[in-house]
Amino acid sequence: MSVLILSGDDVRALLPMATCIELMAGALRTLAEGEAVQPLRQALGLTNGKGLLGVMPAQLATPPVAGVKVITVMPGNHARGLDSHQGTVQLFDVDEGRPLAILDAASITEIRTAAASGLATRLLARDDAAELALLGSGVQARSHLEAMRAVRPIRRVRVWSRTLEHARRFADRAAAESGLEVVAVDSARQAVAGADVVCTLTGARRPIVEGEWLAPGCHVNAVGACTKTSRELDGAAVARARVFVDRRESAENEAGDLILARDEGAIGDDHVAGELGDLLTGRVAGRTAAEEITLFESLGIGVEDLAAGWHVYRRARDAGRGIAVSLGD
Repeated sequence: MSVLILSGDDVRALLPMATCIELMAGALRTLAEGEAVQPLRQALGLTNGKGLLGVMPAQLATPPVAGVKVITVMPGNHARGLDSHQGTVQLFDVDEGRPLAILDAASITEIRTAAASGLATRLLARDDAAELALLGSGVQARSHLEAMRAVRPIRRVRVWSRTLEHARRFADRAAAESGLEVVAVDSARQAVAGADVVCTLTGARRPIVEGEWLAPGCHVNAVGACTKTSRELDGAAVARARVFVDRRESAENEAGDLILARDEGAIGDDHVAGELGDLLTGRVAGRTAAEEITLFESLGIGVEDLAAGWHVYRRARDAGRGIAVSLGD
């Protein structure tokens, strides 16, 4: 019995963004149709106070795979030039329970997180959305720019970061690579003003976006706040929006943007319109008017990691990529 070990380079070579967006659609549709098992993730705060260890199990009927992502989130890694997310995605055969593959989790997370936002944007943003605001200038800013370009005719990008120099470096690199007009701005408000699509991609614990800044008709992908005590949007921003999530149970237990807005009285318990899977199956309508503000509250769930990981595993096996390690009989 052998396990295929796949690096970040393998993942990036075998998981194009457009393909991953379709994989996210398939996984979330499968989840909505009751053909997946998706428990809540478990998170362990490390005793040194430097981060947390997360465990995200899941199973999909199609493709037939079970697995788990085990990942650390270490905000201090940015100062070391490292990704804040470190870990592995492990895939298992569902008939015999054999381990099939171990994949780099940072690259899977980088691509599938943006791909889920790309799917949400394709389902919810106006067709003519062309002005993009990126709040954050790290790994997810790069992957979200790629995902937004895959689903909408993006022409201009404004990027904000807590450190202006980081935003400028990102803008210069992104403009050179994409040929788009990409500019760094001094404030989050400047980035958001007039934007058709807003992606919040920070580790903020307090709101960086106020509801009054959002232009009528914009779509927001809220990605960075992934605990019940952290938020990127104030209550007014959430209240103004028609809200969709990747998984209701996860959002109710983990989404600080929504939980804190509810605790403040800005929204009620019924404010979430549905899951992305509900849009894919036609159970719930998406955008209902050109002037409506829509919001995708992204937490990231295990079925997304499994769908992406399975695709990379199958492609790698066919292409002869990766390192096969024997675990014995």
